[in-house]
Amino acid sequence: MATPNSATPSTVSPNTSLTKGAAAAGANGRTVIEDAVVQKVAGIAARQVPGVFGLGGGAARAIGAVRDAIGQRDHGQGIRVEVGERQIAADVVIVAEYPVPLQRLADDVRSAVAGALEQIVGMAVVEVNVTVQDVHMPDVDTDDAGESGSRVS
Repeated sequence: MATPNSATPSTVSPNTSLTKGAAAAGANGRTVIEDAVVQKVAGIAARQVPGVFGLGGGAARAIGAVRDAIGQRDHGQGIRVEVGERQIAADVVIVAEYPVPLQRLADDVRSAVAGALEQIVGMAVVEVNVTVQDVHMPDVDTDDAGESGSRVS
């Protein structure tokens, strides 16, 4: 798998086939799509699925919270991609909202990411692996705690 900040770009030659590295020069020029762009497309698609609370593991989410606070959101957080000449494979790590059915959520994320990559990047998606790393529990209303009686004084 490529690292999240891989500097190796994917390129599109005039016949729209994608290749790693430099594309065959043609009269029409070439298009370069960086791996980070592919990660960002996948991340945006995954975040739009209802029931996804966040992307990435605990440390990545902590760093992401700091980045969000300063207005530098990393849309590729929790996403790893492997970009070949004509195909993409992606790994997505998510945090689910409780009580969303996890298998259905993983299927929805897989479908959304594959669809976005095929439509926006224009390459075939061979697999999207989804890892549900955590479940987010909504905050419990603390106003009711005093009504049930305190165990300590």
